[in-house]
Amino acid sequence: MKPQKIQDIEISLLLEAIFLRYGYDFRGYARASIRRRIVQHLNSTGYDDISEMIPKVLYDESFFSDMVRQFSIGVTEMFRDPGLFLSIRDNVIPLLKSYPSIRIWHAGCSTGEEGYSLAILMHEEGILDRSTIFATDFNDESLSKAKQGIYSFERARMYTQNYQKAGGKNSLSDYYRARYGAMTLIQNLRDSITFANHNLVTDKVFTEAHLILCRNVMIYFNKELQNQVLKLFYESLVNGGFLCLGLKENILLSEYKDMFVVIDPKNKIYQKKL
Repeated sequence: MKPQKIQDIEISLLLEAIFLRYGYDFRGYARASIRRRIVQHLNSTGYDDISEMIPKVLYDESFFSDMVRQFSIGVTEMFRDPGLFLSIRDNVIPLLKSYPSIRIWHAGCSTGEEGYSLAILMHEEGILDRSTIFATDFNDESLSKAKQGIYSFERARMYTQNYQKAGGKNSLSDYYRARYGAMTLIQNLRDSITFANHNLVTDKVFTEAHLILCRNVMIYFNKELQNQVLKLFYESLVNGGFLCLGLKENILLSEYKDMFVVIDPKNKIYQKKL
């Protein structure tokens, strides 16, 4: 078996090649996570060594696209971690209602389920009509699925349970149409979200937002990159704006811990200091 030190060099060279050729910067991702995904891709290609993939990445864009999809496999669901959405209802919505117009940014939206969950929440709280929701990801394939708003009906029961635990005021079935083993979200919800490509690592401020949701994305970044992304969010939020992170993510160990107030430590909701 090849020594790990040599494999680490190969990984560094591969990530550098990706950055120089395509501008996608995975160099600040947690090494254990990126190693696992690279090895998974290696095993699926038939190559023996990571170094063999470097020329392929440089000269074959389709090979690179397949690799990027491996790097950005998203795990999401409607009203994931229902306690968060319940907390948003109780702790965030009352302040959002005081704004004449509301801008929401869901960063790292994957295939869109949580973005649509936010739209449902805004609708039930009577503020969707004055809310602008942006949902972004760097994976165009995921964005394409998100725009369609079509999901497997096999997950409808779990989504319904999540919705109820999140304080849903109606029936989740009011928001989708079931047909041919799929649930298609109603047009009003699909029209309420603008999906766009944005890379948290390389791109700048996307919008000025009152609420930013970015969950279970930064756990794949090293500490330096986490601080870089938190800086981006801080600069994107209005004073008094809210930031929601994943349950395993924490702002309190970052350089920005003193710039936010902890609103809900369990559900990782923070407010930018006024």
